[in-house]
Amino acid sequence: MCLVNIKKGQTVAIVRIEDEDVRTQFIRFGISEGSEIKCLEIIPFGPLMLKHNRQEIAIGREVANTIFVSGRL
Repeated sequence: MCLVNIKKGQTVAIVRIEDEDVRTQFIRFGISEGSEIKCLEIIPFGPLMLKHNRQEIAIGREVANTIFVSGRL
């Protein structure tokens, strides 16, 4: 499933990041395939607030649509 489909509070593992630029940006945050992330908040018509280790990041829905994740861990 795509990252954009996760629910608030759900923890998932990143399976694949299709866009090379997005992958590069995520690596800068220490996030890559296999990393676990938790959805902290879903802003209606806005970004997804994610947590990885101790950092929180916001990503747009368009970007989240290019990231594939596995279900609940």
